[in-house]
Amino acid sequence: MFLTLNKAGIVERWKSRVRQLKVETYTLYLAYRDPRVPWYAKVFAACVVGYAFSPIDLIPEFIPVLGYLDDLVLVPLGIALALKMMPKAVLEECRRQAEASLSQDRPRSWVAGGVIVSIWLLAIAVIIVTVVRTIDR
Repeated sequence: MFLTLNKAGIVERWKSRVRQLKVETYTLYLAYRDPRVPWYAKVFAACVVGYAFSPIDLIPEFIPVLGYLDDLVLVPLGIALALKMMPKAVLEECRRQAEASLSQDRPRSWVAGGVIVSIWLLAIAVIIVTVVRTIDR
């Protein structure tokens, strides 16, 4: 007896999980801005959201298997940990806002995008300067 896979069902489950991940990421973004959230949770949430929305990955996708490791494991794990640090009341409010916002339109923050790109460019510049100084010695 062969096991038959319902490809449409698998695709729909993945789409559902990706949508939930988007909602949770945006929930963290909204919660991080709430004054009722402790400072350590804000810092961790900002790092997770920044990394999740960053166009540059810690491990590039062209590296087989490992390239998707951060997207499949690190980001969901970071989101799960950050959500555990947040007060329940704040999470409920922010989750409702995130679901409502994502059902209408995609949230955009050009300032946040600019900050993330600037941080990555600064990190790349520091690496380049360090490598050049090491080679010159």
